[in-house]
Formats: sequence, C-alpha cells, structure tokens
Amino acid sequence: MKTATTYIHAGATPDPSTGAIMTPIFQTSTYVQEAPGVNKGFEYARSQNPTRQALETALAAIEFGKFGLAFSSGVAATDAVIKLLSPGDEVIAPHDMYGGTYRLFTKVFAKFGIVFKYVDTASIANIEAVITPKTRLIWIETPTNPLMNITDIAATATIAKKAGALLCVDNTFASPYLQNPLTLGADIVMHSATKYLGGHSDVIQGCLVMNDPSLRDQLYFIQKSCGAVPGPMDCFLVLRGIKTLHLRMQRHCENGEKIALFLRNHPSVSKVFWCGFNDHPNYAVAKQQMKGFGGMMSFELKNDSPENVKRVLSSTHLFSLAESLGGVESLINHPSSMTHASIPREERLKNGLTDSLIRLSVGVEDADDLIVDLNAAIG
Repeated sequence: MKTATTYIHAGATPDPSTGAIMTPIFQTSTYVQEAPGVNKGFEYARSQNPTRQALETALAAIEFGKFGLAFSSGVAATDAVIKLLSPGDEVIAPHDMYGGTYRLFTKVFAKFGIVFKYVDTASIANIEAVITPKTRLIWIETPTNPLMNITDIAATATIAKKAGALLCVDNTFASPYLQNPLTLGADIVMHSATKYLGGHSDVIQGCLVMNDPSLRDQLYFIQKSCGAVPGPMDCFLVLRGIKTLHLRMQRHCENGEKIALFLRNHPSVSKVFWCGFNDHPNYAVAKQQMKGFGGMMSFELKNDSPENVKRVLSSTHLFSLAESLGGVESLINHPSSMTHASIPREERLKNGLTDSLIRLSVGVEDADDLIVDLNAAIG
C-alpha cells in the first residue's frame, strides 16, 4: 500500500461486535477467562489491551517494521532500551540530544554502571573513535534536538553491526513520514509519540519499533514487567493522529521551509539551524535519508542579550511559549531554560547550545500569519 493508505488503515479493523469503524477504547483492567489459562488472547491490561494492540500494529506498519511496542512516554520507551544493557556496557550518544534523554542517562542509569560516551555523531569518525569491545548500543537523534544536526543512519548502522552493537534511532523530529531508520539498517526506532504521531498536544506516549523477534520479546518482557504502558484512551488518540500524519507533515514541511527562509533573511537574526538549507553541514545526508526537512528549527538573534531573548519569547501570539513540539499549533521554546535545562550549562555551551537559542515547532497554520507573528515579536 502507498503511504497515505497505510496510515489510514494500519491496525484498523471494524469492531466485530458492532461494526464500529474506529477501534474501540477498551477501558478495562482485566479479562474474564473461560477456564484457568483459557482466554481470548487477553489476560491483564498491563500485558495486553486490544486498543494498544491495534496501535502497536499501526506503529510497526508506518515504520516499515515487524513489531511495535507502545509505552507511557518517550522517556519510558528510552528507559526500556537501556534496560537491555548490563553494568559495564557502553553507550555512544549525541552530545546535543534532548535534555530528558541526557538526564535519564546521566542521573538514572550511569549510577548502575552503564557508561555513556557523548560525541558529535554528525561525524562518523567521532563515533568510530570511541567504540570499544564494550560498546553495546549506539543511540542517535537525527535531526538532533535542538541544533538540527544530521547523522548518517546507514553509515552508523554499518559501524554498529561491525562492533556487535545495537543502533537505536530517536526518529521523533522527522516522524515516520520523513524518515524510516529500520530501512537504513537501524535495529530499533524510538518515537515520543506525544509529538508528531499524536499531533494534537493532547497525549503523552512513546513507542519502539523493531524487526528482530528476539529483540521484540526482550523489550516486551521489559514493557510487561516494568509496567510503563499507555492507557487505552491514549492509544486511541495516537491511532487517530496517525490517520492524518501524512497530511500534517506535508504542511509542517511547507510552513517550515517558509519560516526558515524568512528567519534567514531577517536583519535581526544571526543564525538559523534547519537541515533543509543546502549549506547545512550534512545537507546531502539529510536529503538522501529524509523525504523532507520538517517543521523544526532553531535560531539566534543578533541582539542576544537575555532581556531581548526573553522579550521575543514572550511577544508572540500564534507561537505559544511552551515545551513539546509536533502539534498542529506552533510553539516557541527556550531550550536552555526549558527542554534542555537538565544539561549543565557548561556542557550546553560546549556543544553549541547557547542561552540565547530559540527553538520553533512550526505548526500547520497559515504560514503568512506565522511570519507576521514572528516578525512583530523579533522587531
């Protein structure tokens, strides 16, 4: 099936009892059994739920994978991947990734003896330089949050396989519509489904997609044993969001390009971070592995004083000042005090994430209105 058809029909079958075209919300904690061990495939809702099962089928389909697993958040999905590891194992990760992932790695798992090495993964040589026989996982974001750096997924997959390590790709910024890491050699794809998959800023959820049945069994065991599962209403909302993902992403891409070009030409803007510019350091890689460049970007002002940055952040009307991204509405964000505040300031500055950086999640409103809003705020 073509992409649009897959998004609308994946995981969806009419309810056999009523004919309902939308997957019902099975709001139940347990399931009646005919006899001990004799059931209809469902025993307890932490382990299985029909609404979640439909979503997990859809997630696998849109990422060209065989198995999907849904979690209570993107961080919970990330947590499950790290729980595949043992003390002494080493992980290679981006030096400019999402602050919540950094916090999980450094504040939770590092104390259990898992070693994390942070490098600029935009350079394959940097990854190769820190691989050791203890490397068990390479974790990448591409594009990265919030500097929009691009990592070559296929090249990284080759390195990971040679080292006997897993490659997990946080595909949140791109979404399955723009990028499919499993087809490029990744072992696991992670999404914060809160973002583009849900698409309406009304649900918290995460997911993992993979092809290897043994890996799926290990991750399902972690999902079931640790219990970070989403409720059926949340699964219903993400299923609904997936049905319009292709339509929304097309508009996000169109608007993103217009906003990025507007910012680059604005006399008060000093730098724009967007992977769709042909002078982006890894533009050729992005063009090869992505179907479009999305609606995420960051920028810096020429007058980067704290007062001016705060004024701009507080002066928009259509761009709402808030954390998160990927919804139909446009958001403006200050990474150093919001999404990336958990990263020590010296680390942020060393990696290029300045106190004056402003991140945008460009929504699906009329681009002209968004430009007027930004122009008035920047001044």
